[in-house]
Formats: sequence, C-alpha cells, structure tokens
Amino acid sequence: MEGIITCFHPKCVSLPIRSSPLSRVSSLSHLRNRSNSLSSSSRSVPRRSLCVSSSSSADTVLAGGSPNKNERQSKVSSRKEGDDSEDLKHWMDKKGLPPCKVVLKERPAHDQNHKPIHYVAASEDLQKGDVAFSVPDSLVVTLERVLGNETIAELLTTNKLSELACLALYLMYEKKQGKKSVWYPYIRELDRQRGRGQLDVESPLLWSEAELEYLTGSPTKAEVLERAEGIKREYSELDTVWFMAGSLFQQYPFDIPTEAFSFEIFKQAFAAVQSCVVHLQNVSLARRFALVPLGPPLLAYCSNCKAMLTAVDGAVQLVVDRPYKAGDPIVVWCGPQPNAKLLLNYGFIDEDNPYDRIIVEAALSTDDPQYQDKRLVAQRNGKLSQQVFQVRVGKEKEAVQDMLPYLRLGYMSDPDEMQSVISSQGPVCSMSPCMERAVLDQLADYFMRRLAGYPTTLKEDDALLADPSLNPRKRVATRLVRLEKKMLAACLVATVDLLNELPDTTVSPCPAPYAPSLK
Repeated sequence: MEGIITCFHPKCVSLPIRSSPLSRVSSLSHLRNRSNSLSSSSRSVPRRSLCVSSSSSADTVLAGGSPNKNERQSKVSSRKEGDDSEDLKHWMDKKGLPPCKVVLKERPAHDQNHKPIHYVAASEDLQKGDVAFSVPDSLVVTLERVLGNETIAELLTTNKLSELACLALYLMYEKKQGKKSVWYPYIRELDRQRGRGQLDVESPLLWSEAELEYLTGSPTKAEVLERAEGIKREYSELDTVWFMAGSLFQQYPFDIPTEAFSFEIFKQAFAAVQSCVVHLQNVSLARRFALVPLGPPLLAYCSNCKAMLTAVDGAVQLVVDRPYKAGDPIVVWCGPQPNAKLLLNYGFIDEDNPYDRIIVEAALSTDDPQYQDKRLVAQRNGKLSQQVFQVRVGKEKEAVQDMLPYLRLGYMSDPDEMQSVISSQGPVCSMSPCMERAVLDQLADYFMRRLAGYPTTLKEDDALLADPSLNPRKRVATRLVRLEKKMLAACLVATVDLLNELPDTTVSPCPAPYAPSLK
C-alpha cells in the first residue's frame, strides 16, 4: 500500500530559502556524487502510507461495553504484543501524556482491504469547558523541532517552500529510519489512517484522473490541479532546503531528497500532512503549524463549532465547546472555509457549513475608452478593475444586488452619464430599462452557463446520493457539486425575479460594446 502525506491549510505560508554560497553548492554536488555510489538498497523508499494525521488516544483508552460490528473501542489491555495501538499508547505514556478524557474508537472503512478508521471519542460524559486532552510539546511535531531555531528564520524568508512541505520531508526521512525513529509509533498510526478524513476520503490531490472527473463543472477541479503544480514546484526545491537546514543536513547527510523520494511519494506525504496539520494561534513562527497526536483527522472537523486546539504552557490542549456523552465523537472547528477548501484540504464536505460560498469574477473591459474613469469609480466604491464577488450560502440575493452597480458601471457608454457618475459619491444606480435589461440578461446567462457546465442535474445528484453503494470519493464530490449548483440556482432565481420586476419586460436589451466579463 503506498503511503500518504499532505499539506493542511489553505493559507500555507511559504518557507524561504536563501541562495546558497558557491562553496556550499560545490559541497552539495560532492554529496550527490557520494550518494550515487551508495548501494541501491540503501536508497530504497518504503512504499507505505506516510500520512500525518493524529496518533491514537493513550492513557484514557478505557473499556466501555462490548464493541459491535460497526464501531468498537480500541482496548489497549486486550491487544496482543506488537499491536499498533499498544505500541502507540506505550510511546505516548513514556513521553509524558497526562490523563485524558478521550478514547480511541474505530469504524469500518468503505474498502474492506483498508484498516478501519480511527477517531477520538469522549471516554466519559463531558461538559462545555472541559479539557478533553492536553498533549505535551514533546509529542508535537513543529518546524522548531524539525529545523531548529538556527535556520528557521532563513527558511521562512526565502519564499521557496511551505511549512507543510518541510514537515512532510522530515516525516519521510523519519519513516526511512523505521523503528529507530523516535516518531515510529506515531508515523505508523498516520500510515494506518492513510490521509483519510472521517468520511473515508483522501484529498482530491490523491485521486486518479478519472476520479477528478467527478468534479467536472466545479472550479475545485482546476484548484486541485493548481495545488498539485505548486507541490511539484516545492518538490524541485527540496534539495536546497535539505542542504540549508543544518539539522536535516547532519541527520541525513547522504539522503538527498529528490533522490531518496519520488514526486509521487512526496505528494502523498504532503497531502497527508495537509489533512492533519493544526494552525496554532499566538505562537512563534516556527510553531504555528503543528502535527498533534489526537488531533485531526482522528478529531473530526466541524464548521459550526468553536472548539480549537490551542497552545498553552508546554502543551497543546482541546477545550470542548459543547457537552458530550461517553462514546460521542469529538469535533473541532476547521476555520471559516468553504466546502471546496474542506474537500481539497481534508477530504470532507459539511452540508451545514455556514461559510460555504462560490466565487464570481467580473472585470471591466480594458478596451473601453473610459476604462480609466471606470476603474477610479470602482475603486472609490471599494471594488477593483478585476473584482471577485463572494456568493455566500443563504445570501445569494444579496450577492446579486452587490454585483449590479459594478456591472452597470461597465455598461455605461455615454460620456455625460460617466461624468455624472464620477461627480457623485455612491454606486451606480438603476439605469434605463433597456440597459438594466442588458445587465440582468448577462448575469442570468452567466448563471445558466455555469449550471450547464455540470454533467448532472440536481435531481440526478440526489439519485446518486441515495445509492448506499456509491464509492466515498464520488459521494463527497457529488455532495460538493450539488451544493454549488444550489447556490448558482438561487442566484439565477434572484436575477430572474429582478428581470420580472422591470417596468416593461418587452424592452430589448441595449447594445453594450464594452460590457464587463464574467467568469
């Protein structure tokens, strides 16, 4: 089974890399020559999952009733010697994990060839404000640990590599050490999870080309391909980072990254780290991205909760934001991310996500003789010559109303009208019936065109989702495009309603040689 590792947050911050001196470049070349002389066996790369999710719960894995077929508690006391959970608990105990109020449970994977999915649940009844667990810093992987204080500032100012790529590289090296690695039990748990979220789905970064077709019509498909290209660029910079980071240079002097790991292995590792990494607040630059045992994906993400993993003195802890019964899965906030980002980063969709949104991009025509005047008017009203409009779920009508003044501005052609708008201080108000008709027609055509870009209708999506045998990747992709189509359909309804409110619906739209573009 091939490994997995990933990058987590949409706001992955670039890790800078200074240009290396000639002397170091020469040394790097020398090391390459030496590495080529090593036996092929010493450079073999294990083809196992290198996920970076969370490790299992330790001290508080308590027996609590008989496990059933679909869900059973991981009882450390009943495990055989050498079992993953036993090894992980023993490791966390030795490293100082304090008593917790959580237990590690599991549910079957959709693919019976894969191990069950682990998740963190309450081991006892919890009340709002209770500390579910507190993981000491000694069990948390950060760039401070990976690179050391000496080099972190340099790496974070050269704008070459993301924190997630560095964490993925570090864990890949640690995995090559096998049982000699201090992180061996943790990495084994990450391998076990295979970068899967609680819906048993990996990031689309790891989907096949055929599976990416499930996202046809959605802008998410292009975002996946763009993110994959970014990972490829980071892969090409790995050798420089490895050489400039003193700690990596000393620990793995002959394992040049691009020779030790293929791009596919790195992409898997990057994707797994992405699905597991936690963005800590109010900490130093070197600690803001952290891999926390008991964190995601063992913790399920939720869009409408407020609980977050937070850094406290010497630890990362979770204070729950709601009551839990013993056995309930624990959830944490995933940040204000739309469903497209949740799928790309973590492999899941939240049907009740209050932050879900789609984007409409509009741009003034640069061929317009009055382009500069229109650009100034747009800026005065808080818009750009190329403007991105956010259409938020449940706020589609308001989004359409927000677009209209901008589109009206683009349609203006009379110099006198333009001067009147320039001298006024507000947005462009309703225009002549024929011009208003032209603006609304363009907007309605745009929404219909986007809806037509999806290969299925909402009714067909509902039929697909009603099939219990639908594979998890197609199911989560169908849920995403269905939610996008519902927002687009709501925008279209709002636009048609405005068309029907025009005083004379028989008026033909005015010609507009420099109409703004929509995409």
